[in-house]
Amino acid sequence: MKIVISESALEWFKNDIGLSAGDQLRFYSKIYGSSPVQQGYSLAFAKEDPINMVVSTVLEGILFFIEDNDLWYFDGHDLHVDYHKQEDDLEYTYVKNS
Repeated sequence: MKIVISESALEWFKNDIGLSAGDQLRFYSKIYGSSPVQQGYSLAFAKEDPINMVVSTVLEGILFFIEDNDLWYFDGHDLHVDYHKQEDDLEYTYVKNS
């Protein structure tokens, strides 16, 4: 599994969330909502330190990661994160990994 963050999403995280080099952002599953990979759950994120990180990527010194206890949510998919200026919203795409 891998995490892919687009340039526009990275800029959004830096400008709207205030992330900078040395910061860490966790993607995790939350109850309520739905996604293409899990009904009744959706994806959230929080600025926090890793405890049992299993997937990560670093862009401009910012660590984006997923913990071991959230891996089930992705059901064998890579996470692609993009930002759409027109909708002013992040878009999560789940791509089946090979």
